[in-house]
Amino acid sequence: REQTLNQLLVEMDGFEGDTGIMIIAATNRPDILDKALLRPGRFDRQVTIDLPDIKGREGILKVHMANVPVGDEIDIEKLAKATPGFSGADLANMVNEAALLAARYNHTHCVMEHFEEARDKVIMGPERRSKVMSEKEVRNTAFHEAGHALIALLVPNAMEIHKATIIPRGQALGMVSHLAKEESSTREEFIDEICVLLGGRCAEELVFNTCTPGAYNDIQQATIKARNMITKFGMNDKLGPINYSENTDHYFGIKSYSEETAREIDREIFTLIESQLGRARKLLGDHRPELDRIANALISHETLSLEDLQKLVDGEEIGPPRPNLLKTKMMNQHSDPDEQANSEEPTEEKNEDEKEIAEQGAAFSEVNKEAVAVENRKSIQENLDSSKS
Repeated sequence: REQTLNQLLVEMDGFEGDTGIMIIAATNRPDILDKALLRPGRFDRQVTIDLPDIKGREGILKVHMANVPVGDEIDIEKLAKATPGFSGADLANMVNEAALLAARYNHTHCVMEHFEEARDKVIMGPERRSKVMSEKEVRNTAFHEAGHALIALLVPNAMEIHKATIIPRGQALGMVSHLAKEESSTREEFIDEICVLLGGRCAEELVFNTCTPGAYNDIQQATIKARNMITKFGMNDKLGPINYSENTDHYFGIKSYSEETAREIDREIFTLIESQLGRARKLLGDHRPELDRIANALISHETLSLEDLQKLVDGEEIGPPRPNLLKTKMMNQHSDPDEQANSEEPTEEKNEDEKEIAEQGAAFSEVNKEAVAVENRKSIQENLDSSKS
């Protein structure tokens, strides 16, 4: 590291003030750059390039979609909302994956289903259709995800749901994806998000009177949000607007507060988590019929959109599962039905001809085997004669 720094400084010192050469460098870790590099006359201008917001992602998607045949029903704004945290490279990868899916299924252009599948693949990996799930595991996953979805629809400040699914991807057996907000979250939004995260565990306890390790990531995320609210964002009335985060300037994270304060922080985190756990239990208990309807629909449909979930909560029917467009061959939709009917009507003459051809082929293969054996024996004998001579 020191050799690289010295080399950079030596090379940069070789320029005169009127040379007219500008040096541009990029890094993902500006916090570890040596101060000698950042002094005036060296890298003294810094331009921070953040990840694109909704408008930026929408513009990037338009650029990459210009080279791909897409349908008129593509909602670019919805895709931009559904891809928070995506970089330009991630968006380009998503468009490329959608084009590959369309080509794989012989579709003439990309539609929303291709982009939805490509988005999920970029975020969590491909579907694990080969994974065999027992009926008990499917029911547990369905009620777990139904708990998340129902709480998100009941609390006032939760993020908007994108879809709920029980199709395994990566390490997850199912998920409820949300359309993240670009603006900063308020205290009420943080609290409702914690309640939504705990909804899966509460649904398992309510329906099966037990719990599984499936809520591991939910509990982890809820604990992180609660700790940040109390120690970083000053959103706790008892501890006040004080930063209690650890001192990260030291390697071992030295605490800047006493042990008594640390115990108080732990108590406040526990109180916040427990209060939202009780709130989620009460909401699910009061809306048990809606929970059952969503879980049963997930079992039969596998994936539910926001419109489907709202209909189920309102007591409406969502109809049979929609056909998966990715499994539909668009090239076969325009074929002549009369030709298909003629090709599917076998005749006795055709069967007899096929039987005769098969018998002739079997006899021909037997003759060929004998001929090959004779040729092999002749070749071996000729080799022996030549070696003797």
